[in-house]
Amino acid sequence: MKEVKNLKTNLRTIQNVHKITYKDSFWALILLTPNLIGFLCFTIFPVIASFILSFTEYDILSPIKWVGIKNYINLLNDHIFRQVFVNTCYYSIVYVPLSTILSLLLAVALNMKIKGIKIYRTIYFLPVISPMVAVAIVWQWLYNSEFGLINYLLSLFGIKGPDWLTNKYLAMPAIIITSVWKNLGFNMLIFLAGLQGISDSYYEAADIEGASGWVKFTKITIPLLSSTTFFVVVMGFIGSFQVFDAVYLMTGGGPGRSTSVLVHYIYQNAFQYFKMGYACAQAYILFFVIFIITLIQFIFQRKWVIYDI
Repeated sequence: MKEVKNLKTNLRTIQNVHKITYKDSFWALILLTPNLIGFLCFTIFPVIASFILSFTEYDILSPIKWVGIKNYINLLNDHIFRQVFVNTCYYSIVYVPLSTILSLLLAVALNMKIKGIKIYRTIYFLPVISPMVAVAIVWQWLYNSEFGLINYLLSLFGIKGPDWLTNKYLAMPAIIITSVWKNLGFNMLIFLAGLQGISDSYYEAADIEGASGWVKFTKITIPLLSSTTFFVVVMGFIGSFQVFDAVYLMTGGGPGRSTSVLVHYIYQNAFQYFKMGYACAQAYILFFVIFIITLIQFIFQRKWVIYDI
């Protein structure tokens, strides 16, 4: 009899749990509905629509004309597309390592226990939340060939400063420097979180062994931050291949096409030349490039990311 009563009790408990689960799931779905509708309308539908448009010839005013893979074939023969692709790779290859190394060193410096350290961290993070329009205007004045602060400082050493943003060889490095300065605080914050997650016992053991600061940095800090570094590098490459605002605001892609990047060229084709189908094809090429780069990084992840020591 006791076994029968226990069985009935367990069955009732299971039924009540299922009722609560169904009820919670129902209300969760109701509360998530506005977000799901927004996701479908402003993310899923545009992604599908742009993929279909990439196989068409469409200029907004004329009817849509199906052209198959013609847009993708034309991209292979488009010398401007090849140039902006090379420019984008150049930007990414320089920006990501520079930003990663400087933000790591800055995080190590700001991880010290000194008075007013939170104020310093806030100061270095301010550029991240500053509008890119304001940042671009400030740096345009800094790069000004006649009245800019950078050229003035160079003149103190007898060096004639160049025309930074109108020189085809210096315009891209100037944009990279601005972008690194703008985003340095974000990566710094991520590295800072990783540093504070490292136990002091590792450094105490190293001190007992008489290890120098450089040995502790290379043998303890860097290995234990490998997963954090992996995240920063992956996000850095994804973000660098989508750079647009700095280029658009500071140089407009010039001089010539020396600073024009993929997203800037997509913008021009879509909203200046009204080649919507061609622009969508470029956008999907950009998507596949980012996807392949990220996939490669994840494949080689285990070879350089150390989770446990």
